[in-house]
Amino acid sequence: MYQRTYWEDEVRSPSNRYNVTNNADGTKTITKAGTVMQPGTFQDQQHFNNMEVGITDTQIAVMMLINAMRQNEWEVERGQLTLTNSAIYPINNSVQSVALQLPKENGDYIVLAEVVSCSGNAGEVVVSDKLANGFKIGYTGSAKSAVVQYTVIGGYLK
Repeated sequence: MYQRTYWEDEVRSPSNRYNVTNNADGTKTITKAGTVMQPGTFQDQQHFNNMEVGITDTQIAVMMLINAMRQNEWEVERGQLTLTNSAIYPINNSVQSVALQLPKENGDYIVLAEVVSCSGNAGEVVVSDKLANGFKIGYTGSAKSAVVQYTVIGGYLK
């Protein structure tokens, strides 16, 4: 957690007074005059790095909050379909188009798919050609048919 620094000005009495000393090499040394009534906060690495940590922590927290807000607005669409393959392995023609119930703003959504049941080896489920209004789904194995459940998440982030 960020530890706030309460900055204080240096206060001298009398204020805005300086002593000027002539040096032997022709230069001058200027020092503050008067009595210190209140010491100021040091402007050093410790204090400035504390600010940097606080700024970074705040930036991370804001980005996490924005991400959580976006995720809460994500709509989830679920479905199940039966894919069939009439070709002889290694050829597979199980790819089907899936129309989304609610079109997305873009194709940047995630499709999670799993085989629920199959007659034969379904291999991998492949999702392709994602568009705002749908995508294609198929499997790579030799199964004659496979029942696939899918979940669509996102598509509203810009």
